[in-house]
This record gives sequence, C-alpha cells and structure tokens, in this order.
Amino acid sequence: MRKQHVVVLSELERARLRTLIGQGSAPARALTRARILLKANQGEAGPGWSDRAIAAALEVHHSTVARVRQQYAAGGLEAAVNRKAPEREQEARLVALACSAPPEGRKRWTLRLLAGQLVQLEVVDAVSYETVRQALKQTASSRG
Repeated sequence: MRKQHVVVLSELERARLRTLIGQGSAPARALTRARILLKANQGEAGPGWSDRAIAAALEVHHSTVARVRQQYAAGGLEAAVNRKAPEREQEARLVALACSAPPEGRKRWTLRLLAGQLVQLEVVDAVSYETVRQALKQTASSRG
C-alpha cells in the first residue's frame, strides 16, 4: 500500500531526533514520536518501515504512526514531535466577558447571552451555550 505522507528526514533532522532520544529528558510522547519519524524515514539513511511494523515495534496504534507522518508533512519536524499549546485566547475572552457587567436590562449573564455576545464580537463564528458552560466550568478563575 502506498503511503499518503512520506517522511524524508534530512541529516540535521535525524541528528536532532537522535539527540532528543539520547538525552531521554523529553516527554514520553515526544520520544515516541521521534522514534516513529526515524523508523518511517524513507530518505537515503532511513529504514522506511511500514506503519504496522513501526506500531508493533513501538507499541502504538498504526493510526498514531499515520498521524505523526501527516503532522510531519503538514508542519515539519517541530509540529510532529512537540505538542502544540492549546489556543486559550477565546477562553480568556469568554471569562473576561462573563466577569464584565451584564447587558442593560439584565441582572446577570446567561449562557445563551454569553454565546450570542461571543458571536457578535466575532470571537468565534458560532458557539452553543453548552460549549460556553463547559469552558466556564473548566476555568479555574473566579467568575463572581
């Protein structure tokens, strides 16, 4: 079966991954992803293993291997190895809005009002009040 996302690592990238693995101080997820990339390398110095062979050797699911390949193809080495910090700007705007004074004629913010205001302020294209509830529930800050 032909691979959709082919990994071809440069010598510098291979050295960087080997150093990361050799140090062993990175998160386990990053180390596993580095090993996946080294095994998946189809360049001149790479073994070019299949996804299933890599999955069996590293004890991960074959879809994880495919996802790492895809992330490498889309964003390069950094995107494939390191976890991207989640976007918190929208949540911060939601909390700031919830802590602000409610609209005129209202005593307090409701979830539906907050959802509507987020759309009106173009923080998001669309959001349900349930998503707003879950985001506020996860927020550690005081909203009172």
